[in-house]
Amino acid sequence: MVMWWIKVIAFCLIPLFLLRDFVGNKLLALVSTKYRWIIVIPVVLPLSMLYNIYTHIRNMYIFYMKSSPKRHNAKVQRVSKQMAANKGQKMCTARPGYESTSLFQGTYKSTMLGIDLSDFVDVLEINTEKRTVRVEPGVTCGQLSHTLLPHGWTPEIVPELDDLTVGGLINGFGVETSSHKYGLFQHICVSFEIALPGGKIETCSPTQNPELFYSIPWSYGTIGFLMSAEIRIRPAKKFAHITYTPFHQRDKMIKAFDDASRDGNNEFVEVLVYGPNQSVLMTGTLTDTADFWKTHRIGRFWGPWFYKYVQQCLTDGGHSEFIPLRDYYHRHTRSLFWEMEDIIPFGHTLPFRLLMGWAVPPKISFLKLTTPAQLHELHEKKHIIEDYLVPISSLSETLDLQDKIIGFYPLWLCPCKILHTEKRGLVNPIGKDEMYVDVGIYGVPPSARPENGDTFDYLDCHKTAESFVRSVGGFQALYAQTYQDRKEFREMFDHTLYDQVREKYGCNEVLPVVYDKVSRAARK
Repeated sequence: MVMWWIKVIAFCLIPLFLLRDFVGNKLLALVSTKYRWIIVIPVVLPLSMLYNIYTHIRNMYIFYMKSSPKRHNAKVQRVSKQMAANKGQKMCTARPGYESTSLFQGTYKSTMLGIDLSDFVDVLEINTEKRTVRVEPGVTCGQLSHTLLPHGWTPEIVPELDDLTVGGLINGFGVETSSHKYGLFQHICVSFEIALPGGKIETCSPTQNPELFYSIPWSYGTIGFLMSAEIRIRPAKKFAHITYTPFHQRDKMIKAFDDASRDGNNEFVEVLVYGPNQSVLMTGTLTDTADFWKTHRIGRFWGPWFYKYVQQCLTDGGHSEFIPLRDYYHRHTRSLFWEMEDIIPFGHTLPFRLLMGWAVPPKISFLKLTTPAQLHELHEKKHIIEDYLVPISSLSETLDLQDKIIGFYPLWLCPCKILHTEKRGLVNPIGKDEMYVDVGIYGVPPSARPENGDTFDYLDCHKTAESFVRSVGGFQALYAQTYQDRKEFREMFDHTLYDQVREKYGCNEVLPVVYDKVSRAARK
């Protein structure tokens, strides 16, 4: 299925590569970077839309035919046999780098045995008595909300981008505006089905093999491969009732943000920061009733991008409104937070939204497939894609540092309770639950732009930020690229249980350690 789409994209790009032969690589580089929209609008957007329609129809058909559980068992046995036949070669998933949401691709994939998990993309079962849904690791957030909401259910945490997968949210990390109540995505997981070295299939939970269960999150497939996960769900309501409060002083915003994060009446909490002192706090609750005149269907393609809409509150003042729940969950999808502004600079204009808004956003995988080497190099050295989890008590210092060494806005602030558990995985506070905040930085710093002199030192920036995050007991999201050395990395993440579990299951011989999959040397 995926290979067929790759062939379609390659065929559509033939004229571009013929153009290169006639007018040279410089024009190709210019089109692919500064005028990338010339490729994205006529090629990537239509293909993305067709692919989304196909996968939605396919997923709904498989789910309602109830063939997923039987198919799942056959797929698991195939993976088990492949792993059992391995004679000591290091393994990783065969998932191509372009299918991940990270900007970077793992160089290790060319030297390791690839285990094919490409068809693990189904919702297996909704159990309303247990209040759980069982899914395969390739199920996306968009697929989850499309499947569950019509049945009146929703996961306790639904990360905002449609293309984020359950496997990525567990093996990496997942956070959303309800995380101040429920924790990270890993904390709403009830059990995991894992394919271990040698092909053994093990089910683990907080009460059944808890050492394995608590070592899986953030492990990046270095203990075993996730076959399925059971996730807590709850009854859904029709609307999110969101209140927008603008701030023009940082200290007042931080105080209100902290208070809102600890208020159990708030279902959703987030902040968008537009400058050193300009920000908008959003808090929300769930409801089945809504004032018609205050209902805002932000999912409509002709509407403003969410972060642009929120920014208006800085001048218009605060207000409250009712948003259909699925629209709220995926409010940042159409604009990919604010990354679409660099891809299609005029994408937010009303004429474009009316004419082409229905095709936005492009699939991240298709964007990566059409990213030339020149643009990839620019991304590596000029583009910041980071999520830093820091204690909420360190938020003011974090924002000071960000403003000094990066200076990029908007920023995304999302509170998240990191739960203390007796079996301490890679990310676990000592002694008690602790409130953290995810500081999301996505874009090109002003100092990295040619019109501002291009003085950005990406290596010094990353090293300084990572050192600060370690010093306050924080964590770096591993989908991004770490510049820490091995010692610094182990200082940030507690490897005690992780090392014990890897030794117990013989992982050292056939699976790399986390650092060897996320370090600068492991990615290009």
